[in-house]
Amino acid sequence: MDFTFTEEQEMFRKAAREFAEVKLTPWVAEMEASGKVCDAVVKALAEAEMMAVTIPEEYGGLGLGYMARMIALEEISRISVATAMMLQVFALGIEPIVKFGNDAQKSKYLPGMATGERLSTTAVTEPTGGSDPTGGRTTYRKDGDHYIINGRKCFITNAHIADTLTILAKDEADPKAFTTFLIEKDMPGFKATHEENKIGMRGCNTGELSFEDLRVSKGQIVGAEGKGLRVAMAAIGDVGRGGMVGCAIGLQAACLEASLKFAKERILYGKPISQLQSIQNKLAEMKIDLDAGRLLAYRAAFLQDKGQNASNEFAVAKYFTTEAAQKAAKMAVDIHGGYGCMVEYPVTRYLRDAFVLGPSAGTSDIMKIIVARWVLS
Repeated sequence: MDFTFTEEQEMFRKAAREFAEVKLTPWVAEMEASGKVCDAVVKALAEAEMMAVTIPEEYGGLGLGYMARMIALEEISRISVATAMMLQVFALGIEPIVKFGNDAQKSKYLPGMATGERLSTTAVTEPTGGSDPTGGRTTYRKDGDHYIINGRKCFITNAHIADTLTILAKDEADPKAFTTFLIEKDMPGFKATHEENKIGMRGCNTGELSFEDLRVSKGQIVGAEGKGLRVAMAAIGDVGRGGMVGCAIGLQAACLEASLKFAKERILYGKPISQLQSIQNKLAEMKIDLDAGRLLAYRAAFLQDKGQNASNEFAVAKYFTTEAAQKAAKMAVDIHGGYGCMVEYPVTRYLRDAFVLGPSAGTSDIMKIIVARWVLS
């Protein structure tokens, strides 16, 4: 049992941290104020090859694996959870093509995704089906060698900036058959509609998608026809939830760092509040939760890099780390006292961002259901 990172992974962490601190920090305030995606941030992610981490080298990617992705998300989330969320969903859109795409699809789409020329997402959630994708009402019907898709998706990250999307739809003739399709934003019948205004993760786009008689060819099917549920859920179970874990531990780290700094500098009763036992208890809890969350996160990513199914381990990690992130953000605000209510201090952003982590890629209640099934199996 070895808990050390490789030299390459340590170098990658250092590069990811430097990238986040230098390239992302200047844009955080603008993203918070506007709530819009910052083009400069997307460009910076592309130039730093952050979209290429999980793409195989033969298609222009870095081929560094899921552990490196977890490292990158943690470091980026320390500075901007919104940016980390956007990045992790790019990978969510990439994953179905890497794992289930045919050679033609990989050659066509992956090189552009690696360079950031193509931006991706996966669309599963609907008003009638989120954690239960079988409740979705987006359908397709066969029309010769083509398929006609109709329906709507909601709460889709990168909805308005993605130009290459994998979507899940059910067969009109057989509601138990689902197929995953690969679509492009300029296809007639596809439209990004409503854009959400979230409490947190401002600067990360979330919105709705509409499909009205969207016509696609058989070549746009990812994986096998009628077997799309496995394609979509495999990506969400491992990559989507793994991405949320990376965002959560990065946010926890940011909360602890901000709290330590403030506690050492804030003088009360003639001494720094870091000397007060009640403050020390909060800092200790934050540190314990962060260390535990990291162990859960990197265990799951390690299994994933070995080619093992880690969806249950990611469910455990997703539940623990997103709950811990909310707890850490609340304690960080408490440590800051009245200053914790002022937008000039980042802990107010951390608190708002933390509450968006919970329902993303499956609520905490759903994670417990998954873990219970694992225990009972």
